[in-house]
Amino acid sequence: MKFFTVLGIVFYVAVIMIIGLSLIVFSFNLLLPSDINNLLVLAQSSTNSRIVMGLSGLILILISFSFAQIILGKFQREKTIAFNTPGGQVTISLSAVEDLIRRLAGVISEVKELRPNVIASKKGIIVQMRVVLRSEANIPELTDRLQEMTKAKIQEVLGVDEQIIIRIHVAKISHDEKDNRKKKDFEQEERSAVPFGGYGRA
Repeated sequence: MKFFTVLGIVFYVAVIMIIGLSLIVFSFNLLLPSDINNLLVLAQSSTNSRIVMGLSGLILILISFSFAQIILGKFQREKTIAFNTPGGQVTISLSAVEDLIRRLAGVISEVKELRPNVIASKKGIIVQMRVVLRSEANIPELTDRLQEMTKAKIQEVLGVDEQIIIRIHVAKISHDEKDNRKKKDFEQEERSAVPFGGYGRA
């Protein structure tokens, strides 16, 4: 399947390059209308040349249609996780898994916001998280706990034996309003505790 994917990419790149070169040739008037007319007359001059052109066009259409199906099928497979049960095949949407992981933000108090992105690949299930943490969070301990909880939750709910890779990106460390309020109260107490704090030397 990988060979056909590479072949499809090369095919589309070659076709686009040919179209691009043709446009460049026309823009610089490197081919006169009479030359184009001669090429068309030559291509239609015999039955064999017309058959070759028709078959070439048909093959190009079939190849394009086949590669489009392969690419769309690959994208469709990547959007779901599939596994077999005694009753048949079961597919689970990756968005459903993302919703499952998103609920962990309510379980872990140090996590203020959590945005997961789940990818199903040959390596296994890859979970990429973008998290916003609260100011009191211990990042090494918290991320390790979050990875373990996510992995355990996916294995528990889905019951899959595939490798689960958890990647966490801490996008922001947020300060709570309580912390800001305590800081302001502390600063006000300090100012009131210093006598004549508001006066400068004359």
